[in-house]
Amino acid sequence: MTVLAKDSAAQPVGVPAVPTFSEATRLWAKIGLLSFGGPAGQIALMHKELVEERRWIGEERFLHALNYCMILPGPEAQQLAVYIGWLLHRTAGGLVAGTLFVLPGALVMLALSSFYMLYNDAPVIEALFFGIKAAVLAVVVEAVIRIGKRALKNRVMVAIAVAAFLAIYVLKLPFPLIVLAAGLIGWVGNRFAPGLFSGSAHGKGNAAADRGGVVDLMFERGELGHTVPTKWHAARTIAIWLPIWLGPVALIAVLAGAGSVWAQIGGFFSLMAVVTFGGAYAVLAYVAQAAVTSFGWLSPGEMVDGLGLAETTPGPLILVLQFVGFAAAYRHAGTLDPLLAGSLGAALTLWATFAPCFFWIFLGAPYIEQLRQNKALSAALGAIT
Repeated sequence: MTVLAKDSAAQPVGVPAVPTFSEATRLWAKIGLLSFGGPAGQIALMHKELVEERRWIGEERFLHALNYCMILPGPEAQQLAVYIGWLLHRTAGGLVAGTLFVLPGALVMLALSSFYMLYNDAPVIEALFFGIKAAVLAVVVEAVIRIGKRALKNRVMVAIAVAAFLAIYVLKLPFPLIVLAAGLIGWVGNRFAPGLFSGSAHGKGNAAADRGGVVDLMFERGELGHTVPTKWHAARTIAIWLPIWLGPVALIAVLAGAGSVWAQIGGFFSLMAVVTFGGAYAVLAYVAQAAVTSFGWLSPGEMVDGLGLAETTPGPLILVLQFVGFAAAYRHAGTLDPLLAGSLGAALTLWATFAPCFFWIFLGAPYIEQLRQNKALSAALGAIT
């Protein structure tokens, strides 16, 4: 008790107290409800809430976590929420943060998918959200400017960003190739110009955010023991989370039959969970081809409608996959009520898509935290951002 009193007394001026679990839960729910605008808007919202306003995490640690999430398959914004929730409140915090980030959008998408299948009228739905999408555009533009000032620390970083933009929109190069090239530039560049690709941002950022936050104070006090990687932790994470992710998928395939729509949904979206680098747009062409041509779940126009619905909801844009899973089960319901079958198909898709996101963070984040002082790795990740 005496030690805790000393720690409390040593609280730096301006740094808030460690948030309680309920406080963090309320904030993650708020972020989940307001996370429109794709990854740029969502990351900007988290940065504003967590770094600038509440100072729960410092600027450097926030960007370091984002760097790691950028190279993972799956939605980087949701994985960033899991990462920060894990830093603050261990596994339970990561579970709550990642779930609440997705849940509001998933519920809205479920309702929109049901309405669409019953009435097949996506334009009406999109019109209802037209005003929201206009406001989201402003949020995204502001987000790019604000985070860009912090991530683009010098002319070399700006040059990498411009080259990446041209590679994506002009040359149409695959996103994973661009990420790999940027990381290689940062890794090699650090050997010739140490510090050029890492270190603190020097843009016109929020000075308070640059001083660190609650997580940094917890680290100084030795309260982040769960961030220390061990072989036991890695083995336990694999032993727990691989069955959590793949167990239900395998069980459904056995019970329903390998050729059933349920086995197809579980297997296909489990595969997508490990190859979806670059977000929803990067994987959309492959998903559309398989869903339309290989499985016959929906038409090309309906695939576009599904993406339009996903763009109007909070949460990751990859929720378009939920629409595909809903349509697949709805149209191959068998003896089940179509809406019930669609809802179960959507739930199975969500599970196969997002369960591995928790796995990647809980397994890899301790190692990434320990490598924060590795200048070569920081340079590579900084170039990727």
